[in-house]
Amino acid sequence: MEQSFDIIVIGGGIVGCATGFKLQERFPNLRIAILEKESSLAFHQTGRNSGVIHSGIYYKPGSYKAKNCVDGRRQLVAFAQKHGIRHEVCGKLIVAVEEWELPLLEGIYARGLENGIEDIEWLDEAGIKKYEPYCEGIKGIRIGCTGIIDFKQATEKMTEQMQAINPQSKVFLSTRVKQTFRNGQVSVVDTPKGIFTANHLIFCTGLQSDQMALRDGVKPSMKIVGFRGDYYELTEKGKHKVNHLIYPVPNPEFPFLGVHFTRMTDGSIECGPNAVFTFKREGYGKTSFSLADTWDSLGYGGTWKLFIKHWRFGLNEYKRAFSKARFLKTLQRLIPSLTDEDIEPGRTGVRAMALGETGEMIDDFKIAYSEQSIHVLNAPSPAATASLAIGDEICKMAEDKFTLQELKYKP
Repeated sequence: MEQSFDIIVIGGGIVGCATGFKLQERFPNLRIAILEKESSLAFHQTGRNSGVIHSGIYYKPGSYKAKNCVDGRRQLVAFAQKHGIRHEVCGKLIVAVEEWELPLLEGIYARGLENGIEDIEWLDEAGIKKYEPYCEGIKGIRIGCTGIIDFKQATEKMTEQMQAINPQSKVFLSTRVKQTFRNGQVSVVDTPKGIFTANHLIFCTGLQSDQMALRDGVKPSMKIVGFRGDYYELTEKGKHKVNHLIYPVPNPEFPFLGVHFTRMTDGSIECGPNAVFTFKREGYGKTSFSLADTWDSLGYGGTWKLFIKHWRFGLNEYKRAFSKARFLKTLQRLIPSLTDEDIEPGRTGVRAMALGETGEMIDDFKIAYSEQSIHVLNAPSPAATASLAIGDEICKMAEDKFTLQELKYKP
């Protein structure tokens, strides 16, 4: 059975669903399909991140990340308010514990001002205690516009709104894409549920983005390497020690923000994540393994160059992944009163890190094109926060690259 659409979005994470929703708003006559290989939307990175609505304070001024995070955050909060998505704009603290961190904290504050972040303030030790009585630090920044949200609920609502605009648009779950190819002017998508055809394809495939691009004839000039993040949760005994969100000052020598505390929309409080190389792109267990994924990652020169550059960091992360005591010690740097009884193992996620051939992390969003396709090759954090703004950008790209102008659309 063949099903035909104007555009097919491959990937049912929040970026793919935001793209479908924004395209439908802009072009209400389009018949759009979203194909997701899992049995639910937001199954991988979207549903397994820390659930934070990021402010945009960390990102290089003028970068795609900085512009789209601020715009996307404001759109996401408005969308959540309009549609009753579980969320709260609760603010977060970035806390310096040692003197050497103060210049880094000052740099973050200056970057926040340059990026137009609203509601940021300096805190002294007493100011930190006002918001987080159990947190120990010498100086901090409070970013009031940071929040928390249920990203899975937001993702599902975006597809509901897409189909409300045009009931001919559809979402297909458990629909894995086996291959895509061109048949004249039509793109053909082969799945176990049959053949889908469309004029244009948009790939938002996260952990599989480089492989899907190669199948579509696009050379991504990068490799996606998976890093698993393990979380702990505060027990009922320890929950009172964290009110909102507490982050350390990120060390610029390392590629991640560091272990932090996040109150979730369901009232739980997560601590983490760490970051360890995973031997399976979608492997959420500590011993998950895929020979194909391992060969793919370790056969890439950029992976080894990253390992060599950050081997001490990587070794420490692996030790911490298998030691509750080591994880607790990291958490105690911000909240010294935490005990072993205050934390218990939580969930895990895998983030897609895009690496160049020389081992450099591709830090900004990256999008490529083939003849009739758009590929979101790299959408790292804060992609979930920025998803609606990214959807706007992809709409503009689709107008430029595809022949959509003849369809009636909203100005």
